Parts: sequence; structure tokens; C-alpha cells
Amino acid sequence: MQIQVAKRLQGTEEYYFSKKLREIEEMNQTGTRVINLGIGSPDLPPHPAVVAALNENAALPNTHNYQGYKGIPALRKAMAGWYQQYYRVTLNPDTEVLPLIGSKEGIMHICMTYLQEGDEALIPNPGYPTYRSAVSLSGATVVDYDLVAENSWLPDLDALEQTDLSRVKLMWVNYPHMPTGAKFNREFAAKLIAFAKRHQILICHDNPYSFILNEQPESLLQFEGAKDVVLELNSLSKSSNMAGWRIGMLVGKGEWIAQVLRFKSNMDSGMFQPMQMAAVKALQLGKDWYDNLNSIYRARREKVFALLELLHCTFDKNQVGMFVWAKIPATIDNGYTLTDEILQKARVFITPGGIFGSNGNGYIRVSLCQEEKVFQEAIDRIKTNVK
Repeated sequence: MQIQVAKRLQGTEEYYFSKKLREIEEMNQTGTRVINLGIGSPDLPPHPAVVAALNENAALPNTHNYQGYKGIPALRKAMAGWYQQYYRVTLNPDTEVLPLIGSKEGIMHICMTYLQEGDEALIPNPGYPTYRSAVSLSGATVVDYDLVAENSWLPDLDALEQTDLSRVKLMWVNYPHMPTGAKFNREFAAKLIAFAKRHQILICHDNPYSFILNEQPESLLQFEGAKDVVLELNSLSKSSNMAGWRIGMLVGKGEWIAQVLRFKSNMDSGMFQPMQMAAVKALQLGKDWYDNLNSIYRARREKVFALLELLHCTFDKNQVGMFVWAKIPATIDNGYTLTDEILQKARVFITPGGIFGSNGNGYIRVSLCQEEKVFQEAIDRIKTNVK
């Protein structure tokens, strides 16, 4: 018996890293271990106090039942406090904060709440592939907007205003930007909010990298009038080394949060309470936690710079976030060609920039989520095997 997949899935490919990890696993079984420098999965542990909070609460007899869809009040209050302390944004924890089982699910929740067939959504090229997938699965039409180095990887809002925006319902943005490492730009942020108001577009700001190698975390919600046009996603995956825990948040106007909750409440049964209590502890960590984390990433980044120079790539040393984005030599066709050669000859996996969109074809991206000695091993392998 053959059952055809739904139309909504026919244009959606399996996630690139899902396929690539299978290929790497097969290579690991047949020879030298592959060094994975492709994925931004933190290799460092959470703070010991966070793990202790998980263990303590998991040992209690009354923490294993179904939880509320909005998360426990203590977690919403901690998330609001975190935004106040680090982003200078005031949020009502009862109405303007929604804990998520990872911010990636929030991307789908927003798209499924607000988009349908006939709508359009603006997504960055290059940008996180899940934006495209979620928009497509909602039935709406993806409209790419170009990001290029010459414009500091910022959207050209003037050019966008020359296009037909009448069916555009929302716009995905992400600063600090993944994959390019472009910093949050306050002047641009103010222009973006004004643009959204003029065209009645909901700005969805995906903000998980704001603490990584970044001196001042920023939020779009800092700006006057932003709550009228902005929903913001955030996460503990990168900032607290809790990627596998799947703890994120959606913040913004209470009316919009309530609408997203209508969809979310039909998709899950709440988050394990001990994890919520551990997240409270993570959100209460002081600035020294982030400073220590960034000192480790800063040292690793120097190793990545050396690796990229070995490959004759060029890059901006002032970029931020958990990756380094680099332009490949003009003599090489595209990032896929270079990364495939490195994988096959040196058994080192680096991400080709093209998976993030056509404007990434001339680039590669290296994750900082390995120890310094692993980066050195990768450098040694490339020196020996890639000419």
C-alpha cells in the first residue's frame, strides 16, 4: 500500500544536518573519526547549580505530572526578570512571556498561528533554514530578501518598499545574525520598526545568539513602539549550554502571545517541571557566567581564524555569535565544493554556506563548539591532506 505524503510536505526537504549526520556516522564506522565543526551544539555543560536544581526537583514526588501550557509562574517571572536585567525590557510575566520547548518550535508555532495559503512571509537569504520550512509548511509563500556583505548583512528596506508588500504578513529577522555573525544594529532596528508599522507587517525576531561573544545583549523590544509590531524568540540553548534541554521563550504583546498559545496548547502537554525549575536557576546567573563562557569561545575563535587562513578564506574578525562565517577563495566554485573536499580528504566537516540560501554559496561556516585541541587537530589534518 502506498500513501502519498501531504501536499504541505512535498516541497520540504529533510533538514540538511539530519542527512549529513547520517553520512558522518557512516564515515566514522569505516575509518578515521570525522571532526564535526559544522553544528552549533554547545559542548560545554550548564552551570553546576542548574544541574543541581534539575536533580533536586526531579527527586521530589510531586513534580512528574502534566504541566500547564504556559509554564510555571516562577519560570515566566524569571524570563521577564532576565529580559529586564540584560535587555532593559519590561515584560508582564503573566501575559507577555510564553515558555517554549525550544525556540525552534516557536518558529513553527508563529507561522501556523498567523500564516495560511495566500499570505507571504519575508525570510533572509542567507538565513536559518527553518524559517523557510515553517513558512512553507503553513501554506504561505516564501519571499526571500537579500542580505549581502556590502550592506553589512542588513536588509535593504528601501528596496523592499519598492516591491509589492500587500500580501506580506510577517518578516523573519535574526540579529546577531546566523550564519553571518552580523551584529545587532540599533539604527537599523529603529528603521525596521517604522517599516513594519507602515506596512502592517509582524516582525519576528529570532534572538538566541545575543550573549555569545557580544558585549551588550540587545532586543528589538527595547525600542519605543516595538511591542506593536514585534514578537521575539529567545533560548537558553546557546547562552546557558542547554541545547538538549529544549528551553526557549516567546515574548511580546499579550494579545499575540495568547493567539500563539491557542496553537501551542494543541501540540504539547507542557514542559517537565524540574527542567523549568532548573531554567529558573540558569536565568538568575550573573554576568560572570557569560564572561567566563565568552572567554572560552574567544580562545576557540582564534583557532578557527587560523584554520580559515589555512584555507585562504577571508572573514570579519568583529563578527559575533557561535560561528565564524568566511568567504571562500575566488578560485573555488562554491562552499559545497570546498567543504566536500575537506570532509573527504581530511575528515573534517565544515558547513557550506549555501544551505542558508543562494547568497551563502560563496561562503563556509565553522562552529565554535569544540575544544581548542580539536581545532588544532583539524588544522593539522587539513595541513597534511588538503592542498
